[in-house]
Amino acid sequence: MANIPRLRAVSRPFSLPPRALLYTPCQYILTVRLTTSCLSMQPFPNMSQLSAALGGLSGVPELEVEALRPVNLLQERNLLPHRPLDAPEPNLNADLKKANCSPDTFRCTLTNIPQTQALLNKARLPLGLLLHPFRDLAQLPVITSSTIVRCRSCRTYINPFVSFLDQRRWKCSLCYRVNDVPDEFMYNPVTRSYGEPHKRPEVQNSTVEFIASSDYMLRPPQPAVYLFVLDVSHNAVDAGYLDVFCQTLLENLDKMPGDTRTRVGFISFNSTIHFYNLHESLSQPQMLVVSDIDDIFIPTHDSLLVNLKESRALVRVLLTSLPGMFSQTRETHSALGPALQAAYKLMSSTGGRVSVFQTQLPTLGAGLLQSREDPNQRSSTKGVQHLGPATDFYKKLALDCSGQQIGVDLFLLSSQYSDLASLACVSKYSAGSIFYYPSLHHVHNPAQLDKFQKDLERYLTRKIGFEAVMRIRCTKGLSIHTFHGNFFVRSTDLLSLANVNPDSGFAVQMSIEESMADTSLACFQAALLYTSSKGKRRIRVHTLCLPVVSQLSDVYAGADVQAITCLLANMAIDRSISSSLSDARDALVNAVVDSLSAYKNTVSNLQQSGLIAPAALCLFPLYVLALLKQKALRTGTSTKLDERVFAMCEFKSQPLQQIMRTVHPDLYRLDTISDQGALHLNDCIVPQPHLLHLTAEKLTREGAFLMDCGSVSPAICGSFCFFSSFVSYEYQTQIPELETPLSERLRALLAWLQDSRTFSSTLHIVKDDASAKTSFFQHLVEDRSESAFSYYEFLLHIQQQMSK
Repeated sequence: MANIPRLRAVSRPFSLPPRALLYTPCQYILTVRLTTSCLSMQPFPNMSQLSAALGGLSGVPELEVEALRPVNLLQERNLLPHRPLDAPEPNLNADLKKANCSPDTFRCTLTNIPQTQALLNKARLPLGLLLHPFRDLAQLPVITSSTIVRCRSCRTYINPFVSFLDQRRWKCSLCYRVNDVPDEFMYNPVTRSYGEPHKRPEVQNSTVEFIASSDYMLRPPQPAVYLFVLDVSHNAVDAGYLDVFCQTLLENLDKMPGDTRTRVGFISFNSTIHFYNLHESLSQPQMLVVSDIDDIFIPTHDSLLVNLKESRALVRVLLTSLPGMFSQTRETHSALGPALQAAYKLMSSTGGRVSVFQTQLPTLGAGLLQSREDPNQRSSTKGVQHLGPATDFYKKLALDCSGQQIGVDLFLLSSQYSDLASLACVSKYSAGSIFYYPSLHHVHNPAQLDKFQKDLERYLTRKIGFEAVMRIRCTKGLSIHTFHGNFFVRSTDLLSLANVNPDSGFAVQMSIEESMADTSLACFQAALLYTSSKGKRRIRVHTLCLPVVSQLSDVYAGADVQAITCLLANMAIDRSISSSLSDARDALVNAVVDSLSAYKNTVSNLQQSGLIAPAALCLFPLYVLALLKQKALRTGTSTKLDERVFAMCEFKSQPLQQIMRTVHPDLYRLDTISDQGALHLNDCIVPQPHLLHLTAEKLTREGAFLMDCGSVSPAICGSFCFFSSFVSYEYQTQIPELETPLSERLRALLAWLQDSRTFSSTLHIVKDDASAKTSFFQHLVEDRSESAFSYYEFLLHIQQQMSK
């Protein structure tokens, strides 16, 4: 795993002694209280002492000095802030800070960039970027201009961090070349004045979108094209997903992104492939069956992908009748591979989005798979097996799709092992999305069906970009060497994204190739070129500016612990597949040990005993422990292989905010919420309860608690007494309209949390005596779990490793 320093081959056992497994969470709480109360307390230095001891901080804002304050992790029990953690602010002047890119879009693991690779190595921290380039934005400056100004040398788009030498020349913020200002750029369309190029919107805003000219087109912009590939085997019909799919698509048909050119088509499959003729001249849809799955062909080319506007009535008839057409099927086979081959042939002339719904292991034709999961070997001493694909069929098909601007999204709805490690390749390399609903069933698992319906509605209506590419540039001296996400790497810094959606995130690892001693600022720019659903070629550009520092203390002061955690998670997933799960886990532990050891060596003058971390990294061990307890990386036999692989896929393809909610959910107590410290938004009072540590120590039988896990369904857990006024059964997905102050506050809080994200989520209310509360307690990462340390035990483990 590149950029995780001091990766040792020595195995570090990460399991508990047998007797430790006998302790209950309550006993663990008591043990921690007794242990921490016996620790010797030592006075911490004040700010002036700290500044003198650290050196190199003259003129640095007090905020950064606070970020370096030493924290004894073994003594401090309440490290969480009252509110969700914000991204650290770069130490820039007010103008640059105001102009900088939002951390929700563009974020660096270090907000102070080291001058040299040697300095970065000393810090033992990874350098990388986290991007959410196509996220939904309330405000986005859109620029229509005949001239898009770019550096003649490195092709960087003009941005707020370039410098104007005069009204006719500007210096690039990445390669420092001096460029001429075009005559057209002298006119400002906002102020409608001439001679002020520095006031144009593309120089005032770090995120802008250009309407691209024909120079940015290899072909006329494609229309929005959607093809749905549906499993209709007995397994699929029994699960009941087809009814939900057809009904949800019917309800959202008019909300799908597109224009009058939008085209749509359908393929269904079991042991044969079924196409649907939806030509506008027909009175009803026609099913065309191809049984030769070994040599798949398209029965007709002009009526399977139809104009949605012209054939809307036929599409509605098909969706209404489709579930009943296969309701009596006894066909158990699945020819997924041939169905995907058919989709590729049908879409290759246009490009577009293929949405695949699969409910079992593919059993026929190209791409057929065999079960590789042995429940007894899910986590053996040798590690987890079969995390990589069993065949290269799906990767090769994905690369073919990417070449024709086809993105493939996979919905896996299966109660049995389906080899997601192999199937996921079709989405990973075509820039698609992966959704997974284990044990989905319309009768036995209504909660999973409800989540599927909400996710599908979001999926069908969210914004989409077609035939996209993204390039990331950085200041001279920096280099990008590893990308993480769903894409195909077309060249060293160019990602091919057949489809791009607002819920996808990317990560990149970086290194420092040349000293940056001659500059005080480093810039990063991501440019996303795509075709909108309405056929417009657009370029969305994000630019981030960060200071360059020469002192190790400044590097620590600018550490972004959440960005570091997310980048390490991506790196660990790669390591677990290329090497082993145990290697990946050891590397994560080493990352904590190495960074805290390096910090301790720089503040040795303070003579602090215990486990010391800078305030900026005080949550680092907690977040890494939480990572180690995630399905993607945890040990133990309770994690099914498909569930583990899906968790890995999510880490690799989601934006930072979503990853962090998954790794370390936000926990609030609800029965005591008040208006104190509440937000006042649009005549609505939104309570802001304090965050709680993720431990059973914070729970009581008399209370009610909300755990916000992002798209993994927020859940409320509480006593029957509290919820008797709300629900009379185990699952509920909304708060009834009770006219009580508590109900009103609760609804306001939930609405605010829902509005703060783009991902769909489902509210589960789980009574204290319900079996479903197990999943709630699995997120209490500070408590001891299956073969894993409690947080306090993990700190002792880190301290032990540092002393070696």
